[in-house]
Amino acid sequence: MALPLTKTVPKSKLHPYHALLDKLHFLFHLLATATLLCYRVTQLIRMPFLSVPHALITLAEFIFAFVWLLTQAFLFSPLTRTALPENIPPDTSLPGIDAFICTADPRKEPTLDVMNTVISALSLDYPSDKLSVYLSDDGGSSITLGALKEAFLFAEQWVPFCRKYGVVNRCPQAYFSRFITSSEFTSEQQLVQEKYEAFKKRVEEACEDDNQVNSVIQNHPAHVEIISENRKDGDLPRLVYVSREKRPHVQHRFKAGALNSLLRVSGVISNGAYVLVLDCDMYCNDPSSAKQALCFHSDPEVAFVQFPQMFHNVSKKDIYDGQCRAAFKTKWQGMDGLRGPGLSGTGFYMKRKALYGRPNGQDVDEFLGLEAKRVFGASQIFIASVKGKDKPNAAPSADTLFKEAELLAGCDYEKSTQWGDEVGFSYVNKLESTFTGYMLHCRGWTSVYLCPERPCFLGCATVDLKDAMEQLMKWSSNLLQMGVSTYSPFTYGFSRMSILQSMCYGYFTSIALLSIPLTIYATVPQLCFIKGTALFPKASDPWFSLFATVYASALAQHLHEVLFTGGSITVWWYEQRIWIVKSITACLFGFIDCLKKFMGLNRRGAFILTNKAVHREQLRKYEKGKFNFQGASTFMIPLVTLPILNLVCFAGGLYRMITDNNLDEMFGQLFLSSLILVMTYQLFEGRG
Repeated sequence: MALPLTKTVPKSKLHPYHALLDKLHFLFHLLATATLLCYRVTQLIRMPFLSVPHALITLAEFIFAFVWLLTQAFLFSPLTRTALPENIPPDTSLPGIDAFICTADPRKEPTLDVMNTVISALSLDYPSDKLSVYLSDDGGSSITLGALKEAFLFAEQWVPFCRKYGVVNRCPQAYFSRFITSSEFTSEQQLVQEKYEAFKKRVEEACEDDNQVNSVIQNHPAHVEIISENRKDGDLPRLVYVSREKRPHVQHRFKAGALNSLLRVSGVISNGAYVLVLDCDMYCNDPSSAKQALCFHSDPEVAFVQFPQMFHNVSKKDIYDGQCRAAFKTKWQGMDGLRGPGLSGTGFYMKRKALYGRPNGQDVDEFLGLEAKRVFGASQIFIASVKGKDKPNAAPSADTLFKEAELLAGCDYEKSTQWGDEVGFSYVNKLESTFTGYMLHCRGWTSVYLCPERPCFLGCATVDLKDAMEQLMKWSSNLLQMGVSTYSPFTYGFSRMSILQSMCYGYFTSIALLSIPLTIYATVPQLCFIKGTALFPKASDPWFSLFATVYASALAQHLHEVLFTGGSITVWWYEQRIWIVKSITACLFGFIDCLKKFMGLNRRGAFILTNKAVHREQLRKYEKGKFNFQGASTFMIPLVTLPILNLVCFAGGLYRMITDNNLDEMFGQLFLSSLILVMTYQLFEGRG
């Protein structure tokens, strides 16, 4: 009798009291919020003339209520999963896996970090004849290609060392910065470390060469080079360098285009049944991740297994919420009970055939009929790989194979095909992974969220305000664009997935909308405070207790969630503060950017590559819990203007309140203005 490979436990069974508390809170908060909104609407109707401030504050509260309601879908049926790879029968023939790593610019994505990611992927605990690693270099940089060859030479020493001594942390940079000397293999360990330091020095010297650093080319032909060709288990896995063709007049579709190019090139070289996608700075922290993922891939309807994005450089204070606790400890587990989480862009194992069609395979059969060239392009070798041949490279010669691979990496190959639409990673939205995961769910696929005790992948979190804000602005703009498109979760999604799953995706597309109510709450009550116009009931009025209850209920739910997932009151406070900061800056600019696209004023938009190079001064401030505003001048406009407005209105309103002796009427606005002062005080001190 075969042993089970997975274990799935609903939260309602694992933590029954917590699940019950969530449901009771939902009913309580829903009733209180509905009553509050009825009060607001009734007050507006009873006014002899329309009050713009009251109308705006009512609009803000409706938006808050709408977004809150969407978040409740995450709490409906969360799951906790465990993989049992030790139960995989030893005689099992494991399928092929192709690891995809994308880089674009060594100036923003440090080459040494990229190579550490590559080496850690080569070191996965998996039969080496079934594993291939592909590095996509969109910059066509000679630095990257040279460093990749150096990385392979070091890997010839590193991988056998890891296998021999069972090293778990197989990223050499992380291992040698933390390892504890063992008398069992001290001499060999020192020898490998010396070789790593020599490799590191050669890469860093190449990166310091100004001529090479500026060698990023946006106009170059396709270049495919097999750095190492695996012949049998025991050798190192296959390593392939791919620099797809780029021309100024042709849209290259950013990361989605790079991934689709890798999908085609790997199809004619190794054609692994599964694809691992990693950001260039996210190294493999647990070599067993592939086998853990395969435990769930035995289900034919599972398209991908998503691991959480976790980071090795998150400080104890985490003032920018770099760990994304709410997403990876609450929301993804919630979606897992609703046919699965979305794609996070990195750290996932995908069924290759999921990118070619639906679970039943009917549309793939149609694509492979008379329309194969229209869908997949003109390459007969690639079309043969889609049909399921395990080793399409067995028939053609090496020269033919290289020509075919470079053809598949050409910028004109996708013309008049369905790449980015019906097959491959989607081009509809610049958040290629999020949208691709959404479309896979719409087509009937499911997914799995696996969060093991030891993180399988670790990346580098942003350590300054500018990078964090630019990243969120890009996300919120493109997510909102998805929400108002023909593929909106509120229309397209509702007819193709459950209402709860559509609500989860709807929440993500609505993140930018939070900038509207928070901006209203940061301006309108303050201006009315200085004028003596009350927007909330008197403190002695029973209706005031309703407003206080709704606010306290929302804070209590967030605090309970933070404490339950291992956080502290300090973490709760930091998350509250950075949520407001991000909403009135990055989300606000994301909303404006989407609005400009919708009006045709910013049709193509500028793609911002996230800066992953960490400078010492930035890291020093981050570790001390100090905000780094350097370079964030655009985001500082609302971040400075709104607190100053609040301070001026607080002083003027307080004076007027004392003069008019109307504390009872103005208490709500006094409390709100005081709360903003407390939140912004430490911010403008530059500390957490």
